[in-house]
Amino acid sequence: MSLTDLTIKGALEGLKKKEFTAVELNQAHIDAMAKHKDLNCYITETAGHALTQAAESDKRYASGNTLKLDGIPLGIKDIYCTKGIRTTVASRILENFVPTYESTVTSQLFAAGATCLGKLNLDEFAMGCSNETSYFGNVISPWKSKSEPNKQLVPGGSSGGSAAAVAARLCMGATGTDTGGSIRQPAALTGIVGMKPTYGRCSRWGIVAFASSLDQAGMFARTVEDTALLMNHACGHDEKDSTSSPREVPDFTQSVGQSIKGLKVGIPDEYRIDGLPEEITAEWDKGIEWLKSEGAEIVRISLPHTKYALPTYYIINPAEASSNLARYDGVRYGLRVDEGGNLNDMYEKTRAAGFGPEVRRRIMVGTYALSAGYYDAYYVKAQKTRRLILQDFEKAYEKCDFILTPPAPSAAFGIGEQIDDPIQMYLNDVFTVTVNLAGLPGLTVPTSLNSDGRPLGLQLIGRSFDEETLFRAGAAIEKCANFKAHPFKGDAA
Repeated sequence: MSLTDLTIKGALEGLKKKEFTAVELNQAHIDAMAKHKDLNCYITETAGHALTQAAESDKRYASGNTLKLDGIPLGIKDIYCTKGIRTTVASRILENFVPTYESTVTSQLFAAGATCLGKLNLDEFAMGCSNETSYFGNVISPWKSKSEPNKQLVPGGSSGGSAAAVAARLCMGATGTDTGGSIRQPAALTGIVGMKPTYGRCSRWGIVAFASSLDQAGMFARTVEDTALLMNHACGHDEKDSTSSPREVPDFTQSVGQSIKGLKVGIPDEYRIDGLPEEITAEWDKGIEWLKSEGAEIVRISLPHTKYALPTYYIINPAEASSNLARYDGVRYGLRVDEGGNLNDMYEKTRAAGFGPEVRRRIMVGTYALSAGYYDAYYVKAQKTRRLILQDFEKAYEKCDFILTPPAPSAAFGIGEQIDDPIQMYLNDVFTVTVNLAGLPGLTVPTSLNSDGRPLGLQLIGRSFDEETLFRAGAAIEKCANFKAHPFKGDAA
């Protein structure tokens, strides 16, 4: 087995047994990155930095003073500020920004011994669901369509670089952020595991803000247990983030492998939407049968305000984005286009040159929704509807322990097929935005390949701060699905 095919758990065991070194493990991933540059997963590669960190890990292995993630090579979504390493958010406006500080989540991962292979591509400012809006070019999924092998597939988004890199074995795990599904949807489209924890479980300090009441850090890996291990170190209270929860972080890996017998699984009627492809419905039904076979009880539930979730999300999301992105004005940092005009000319030219079409679209929509004449009609009404969506979940959890749904309305589609249709693109978030609006945890687990060779998965939605049940149930689905497919080696890998 190649070192890049190891799980994080397997790699840690091999390192402790001295079967290979941390430097060798990191070099294997650096070689893989060089081989698959065509996927465009990384914006900035930091091979030298990773090898230096790995050498320090090897010293700790030699002395017996190892850390929990010592030597594990990770990729970092390029929305996390990394001290001394360029952080672009995949935007021209921050193309040359080098932070002088480290985000809380990455500092915790590195303090546990993980190494940084580089900064991963994403949709610009995390706005998108296909990773086609990046200033540095779109990410290409490592998976191929059987019927159209020359067609390039999207990896999902906005964390498409993270998902594609983990699926392609270009890192063992990766950070992501999830504002409306940006971890769970790309995980499903690339055949890996993605966890979006409860809002407040991970610090947002040092993560470039998009929509502050929706953004949440999370992790990608190829197994549920690996994802749980990474989440142990990504979570925790942070005094620098006023929305960070002081709740103690449990050892999530202890939930993996626990029986789900007696747990009640909610199946929402409203998620069986018109036009849902048969393969998505069939995968969902398969997941229901797997959970029943493991001893869980299936319960029908209703989330009646689901039909308002997308319009609610696409008012709150742009409104907060327009406010957060007002700081990029060409004065304080980032790109500045000054051609001798007045101050307003400089603002307009800088922002027009620095932001791509999707970011400009959301700024305009958000500014409109927050304007004096429309604030009550749009933004206030959306916030009231958001509360009703949360109440739907609270009522549902009186009858069930977690909820099972699809994570996306389709398998991966071709690059360029939907990018010119914003409404169609936004519909890719139909099964995920409710979770962010309610601040709940969500987990995507890969389950199979469809008839065309493209990955499918299932989404589990939990109670607030009950990630443990999701890891418990996710591991049960993972065991039943026995998903072993490899994007470069086929189904039997």
